[in-house]
Amino acid sequence: MDNTSFQAQMVVNHCWGCGEDNEHGLKIRSYWSGDESVCTWQPEDYHSAAASHVLNGGLIATLIDCHCLCTAIAAGYRAEEREIGTGTPIWFATGSLQVSYRNPTPIQAPITVRAQITDQTERRINLNCTLSAKGEERAIAELVAVRVPLEWMQP
Repeated sequence: MDNTSFQAQMVVNHCWGCGEDNEHGLKIRSYWSGDESVCTWQPEDYHSAAASHVLNGGLIATLIDCHCLCTAIAAGYRAEEREIGTGTPIWFATGSLQVSYRNPTPIQAPITVRAQITDQTERRINLNCTLSAKGEERAIAELVAVRVPLEWMQP
């Protein structure tokens, strides 16, 4: 794996899940590993659901969403044969996200999120994603990432 995360190479990312510029965010880190992207993240006790030993489901969706979008952004740069963050910025937003929760996700163990691109055009990238902990699949997802214009990032 490359030792520089996608997120560390992005310019001005304030996202709560993946943004380097959000001091209160999750600050996930995603990397290429062959043809897939991988993120490992350790929950804290305050990330729990109603049962204090289980990770919150909305947070699971956020981890999947952010990891897949950062993968789409990295793939957009790769398709244009550029390093992430160089030249005109590339941004994608979530077009759709379908998450299936398979098993409770323990909060005490590191979480691994893996995404694979299943289809890619200049404007849309489809991804399949798995979230696992303790060697067991906990959630699966499909995400459609849609490329957005630079104006999308302006207030």
